[in-house]
Amino acid sequence: MNIIKHILDYFYPLFKKFLSRELYYYLACGTINTLSDWFLYFIIYNYIVCKQMVDLGFVVISAPIAALIIVTPLTFTIGFLLSKFITFRGSHVKTWRQIFRYALILAANFAISYLSMKILCEACHIWATPSKMITTIFTTIFSYLMQKHYSFRKRNE
Repeated sequence: MNIIKHILDYFYPLFKKFLSRELYYYLACGTINTLSDWFLYFIIYNYIVCKQMVDLGFVVISAPIAALIIVTPLTFTIGFLLSKFITFRGSHVKTWRQIFRYALILAANFAISYLSMKILCEACHIWATPSKMITTIFTTIFSYLMQKHYSFRKRNE
């Protein structure tokens, strides 16, 4: 994590006039997590789920939703670690509580993603990966506000 922080610190002077350090870290780490999410989603959707319905025996899941379910725990882990150790380092909230709160936000984001993907892919017939990218815009804004003021809150807030 220190390597990532040092790389981000090296480029921060370029953005110092426009962004606070915390917002810069959030956007940079969010970009890392988002690109990881999109890359993993693309790989899972195209090469693991193979764009096919997934039959679990008791329920059949569409390929876009199956890929979303598989990628979520991976990006949860990446996102939490980046948030805890780079973006919101000064939080007084205990780690187990941060994880729980982060998971609640993830659940809300998952619900937003699920509904968005259903609408964009199945009702609007937009391809899965671009639909995932569109959905990310909404979940990123929601996530930042919730993480800053809830999961990784600082004492003076």
